[in-house]
Amino acid sequence: MRAEAATALSLLVTPFQEFLLDQSSCLKQGFYGNYRDGASMKSVFISDQSCYRSTVMLLDFGVMAPSPEAGKQLVWIEEKAVDPSLNPSPFNSTLFDFIGRLGQPSSTSDLQWNQEVVFTTSHEAPPQLLFQSFTAALLAVDHTTARTIDQRLPRFWKSTILPQEPVQYMPVPGAAVDRVGKILTGLTKNEEIAFIVNNISSYQMRNDIRFLTGEDSRSGILSRHSFSDGARTAAKWLKTRFETTGATCELQDFLEGFAPNVVCRYNPVKESDSLVLISAHYDSRGSFGSTRAPGGNDDGSGTTALLSIARTIGRLGVKFHHNVELVAFAGEEQGLLGSRAYSAKLREQNADIILMIQADMLAYHKPGEPPQLGLPESIGTPEVSDLVGNISTIYTPELKIGTTRACCSDHQSFHQQGFPATQVFERADWIADPMYHNSGDLSDREGYDFDQLKAIAQVQFATLLHAAGYELSR
Repeated sequence: MRAEAATALSLLVTPFQEFLLDQSSCLKQGFYGNYRDGASMKSVFISDQSCYRSTVMLLDFGVMAPSPEAGKQLVWIEEKAVDPSLNPSPFNSTLFDFIGRLGQPSSTSDLQWNQEVVFTTSHEAPPQLLFQSFTAALLAVDHTTARTIDQRLPRFWKSTILPQEPVQYMPVPGAAVDRVGKILTGLTKNEEIAFIVNNISSYQMRNDIRFLTGEDSRSGILSRHSFSDGARTAAKWLKTRFETTGATCELQDFLEGFAPNVVCRYNPVKESDSLVLISAHYDSRGSFGSTRAPGGNDDGSGTTALLSIARTIGRLGVKFHHNVELVAFAGEEQGLLGSRAYSAKLREQNADIILMIQADMLAYHKPGEPPQLGLPESIGTPEVSDLVGNISTIYTPELKIGTTRACCSDHQSFHQQGFPATQVFERADWIADPMYHNSGDLSDREGYDFDQLKAIAQVQFATLLHAAGYELSR
């Protein structure tokens, strides 16, 4: 680790090690979150030199940089885990092209990969490159750039806006893990649950996804980007559809300019403070330079799965023993912003979440591959992933189950708040959808498999029923 000139505060990027966030650690007070860097996680801290001197011997590796200037926003960008068949661009040229869109280097001597590169432009405040690796980078940019940076990123890169203030690190409590473990230990096939989940309608899923993508011309949606009119149209449409199934719904704003989260709740028939939460993100991203962002797979598929579960709840009159929420998040493509706000709100309320499952990209598989279910390799609660995998084996044996490096979606926000959480994904491997982050991400195309989409929705629904408890009122 390289020492910087003495300043009041400095920024540190270092591999995540949980003991660095113990109650006794001074770093805990300056923690700004964990972020993906290839197959590993990096922690970001802002603290003073005395704190760093007391912990330097505990660090495996670290890169220090000056604390960002006042008025700047930190943004983490990372390369997504995509299949080599998609031919992602080499790191150096991809990152250089991207930063070139933000501004031109002040001189040719600045074109080096180090922590002091500063790029200038006559249109925006100069961004700073504070950290870089082969698969990630940390920038300090003006707030306008931070909110629109996802529209400028190379196709296989994703941005995350860091919080303005330090955040708490909340490991998932042992008691919460044990509760999931008890559900897993007692798991057996329930024929009534099999009947319920088999009532999901593939025909209705096709109609729903076509509305969200705009393939149904009556919807008028061209984009569900978090700042678009189409996203607000989709939010209102989703709220209305969820409400017809017996849910109580609310459009919850979380940041100015962003479309709202759609939060829908089914109150229990028994007294309970516990909650099971199933989610997806309804915002989308298209090709660079295009206003079209249909998001048929990312994440219209997860949103449609969520709606298919709700429709089946309403049609069959399913009532739950614990509180159940179905939530469609916005702001995922800008860095899990909608889920970050909502998970923090639930943490402030000391919510008792039994488990949380995020569905993100469920419908695509490569020609010749079997239908699949991918569970996260790293971020998430292993016991929740085990439960989901075992439920798939029981109720949807046609799905090939495995782990995926396609991380991270909105479940990360909940996991980092200490809630048991996992993600379901379409492939037990890297991202392979050729229309990923592309304006051609429609449902009517080769490889978009409604049978796989329905099967993964059945897994989510069966997990919900086992975890929340239920009864049929019809």
